[in-house]
Amino acid sequence: CEILSSLPLQMSLYFNVYFFPFWWLITVAILYLKYPVLSDYYKFILVTIMILVSLTELIRLYLGYVGNLLEKVPELAGFWLLTLLPQLPVILFLLFNEGLKIHSLERAVHIVFASFLSFQVIAAFFTLKRMVNTLATRFRLTEFHRLEEQRPGPGNSGLAPGSSS
Repeated sequence: CEILSSLPLQMSLYFNVYFFPFWWLITVAILYLKYPVLSDYYKFILVTIMILVSLTELIRLYLGYVGNLLEKVPELAGFWLLTLLPQLPVILFLLFNEGLKIHSLERAVHIVFASFLSFQVIAAFFTLKRMVNTLATRFRLTEFHRLEEQRPGPGNSGLAPGSSS
């Protein structure tokens, strides 16, 4: 019975759980400070992003923990998709859009968060690939053994086990 979960991915998730509140507090504090000088559409975008990232991150981290530790492919795939699609592009937008008047502390925490997300995308992909291949192999072996049991042996009269004449 081979362990399929990934230790590097789990360590990254563990540190991400502790880093996210720090990132959130820094980002909200700096947003509060620069809010009056932002244009109206950037105000709306940043508030929407903070709500989206906060909700998505909680779901994403939960799916990552469950998918990796319990070796559940659907949960880990959900984690990978939530990391790849909404989270990573949003953080890259916050990191590289100069219209947001990015503060140096804000840039630093966004770089760390983007690093976590990038590593998790790569680690989750390879973990998912290994899990799917192993589970497919187990399924094929189970089906092979089931077919072997149903195949008539040399001493049988051609009837499958469990069937009556």
